Amino acid sequence: MNVAIVHDWLTTYAGAERVLEQMLLLYPQAEVFTLVDFLPLKDRGFLEGHPVHTSFIQNLPRASSGYRNYLPLMPLAIEQFDLSHFDLVFSSSHAVAKGVLTGPRQLHICYCHSPIRYAWDLQHQYLNELGLTRGLKSAAVRALLHYIRLWDSRTGNGVDLFISNSNFVTQRIRKVYRREAVVVYPPVDFQGFALETNKEDFYFTASRMVPYKKIDLIVEAFSEMPQRRLKVIGDGPEMSKIQGKAGPNVELLGYQPFEVLRDHMQRARAFVFAAEEDFGIAPVEAQACGTPVIAYKKGGALETVKDGQTGLFFEHQTIASIRQTVQSFEAAPFFDPQTCRDWAEHFEPGRMRSRLEMILSTSYDAFVRGNNVESAVANVLLEEAP
Repeated sequence: MNVAIVHDWLTTYAGAERVLEQMLLLYPQAEVFTLVDFLPLKDRGFLEGHPVHTSFIQNLPRASSGYRNYLPLMPLAIEQFDLSHFDLVFSSSHAVAKGVLTGPRQLHICYCHSPIRYAWDLQHQYLNELGLTRGLKSAAVRALLHYIRLWDSRTGNGVDLFISNSNFVTQRIRKVYRREAVVVYPPVDFQGFALETNKEDFYFTASRMVPYKKIDLIVEAFSEMPQRRLKVIGDGPEMSKIQGKAGPNVELLGYQPFEVLRDHMQRARAFVFAAEEDFGIAPVEAQACGTPVIAYKKGGALETVKDGQTGLFFEHQTIASIRQTVQSFEAAPFFDPQTCRDWAEHFEPGRMRSRLEMILSTSYDAFVRGNNVESAVANVLLEEAP
């Protein structure tokens, strides 16, 4: 079976690339198609032996640093890949990868990290954060996003089966594309996050400093609790704003290498997570270290944190809600590090590959027989349900 794997872009090794890595382990003969490939040499190991094909955007001016500026061209670029000789097209998409053109004799399965967030339900948040609420530039961006929505909605019809990374994203897929999706959770690196049972008296968070991560709320909440220590790792455009809100009990460490981040995650009393994420891999990594999580009660965290067993939820993205939940956390019974670790093992890479392999095998068998792929997979999963 000839397999093409389509990925939006290769510029960093993050969550989407970890999913791509598992896809390539399942299909060692696969060829990779991506808009641009500027992945650093140190992160390219998982691509070894796989041909990587790029689009014309790869050769446009300043594409290595400003490829996102070519969003208006991305739908056109992804449609130029000739995949007609492949039996299976497997797209890994959070932007435009699922928009590749396929024929009736080709099976197209999409692992959807999310429909394009900034074009759909998060458009207004995106425009506010960029200061594009009015004016000519705002109008131009709104017109572009309108076009992207039309294109994105149309290309959903070319997918035979959607796989989502969480039930939260499944709801988005249902809303945007009017399709059901099968959940396959993304992998967590357990070898990189060992269990640590000895916890110290500080709280911890780590993230890129961008508005939707709500690091400023966490910092302000702890600044109002001077008897509790908070350590923060991360950098980004909001760093100076957050520095201005940090009290003496809050330590902002900026960007740190992975070893430092892991060490803090292992030793922390709890990991604090205030973003509404599609999945959110950091809370799972914390639990793999045996560290409980204090998380916002929305998005993927509802599926990765067991309330009262591996952490606690706060109801609102407010300073008061975070403070109240930290106080409840300290008054709660002991959170067992081993219980956190055991739960986090539900997201280890082997389980993901096993579930993917079953879904893909079932899909391809149904496809070649001329049966409905979605129904076939749903029936198999129903049989497996307890």
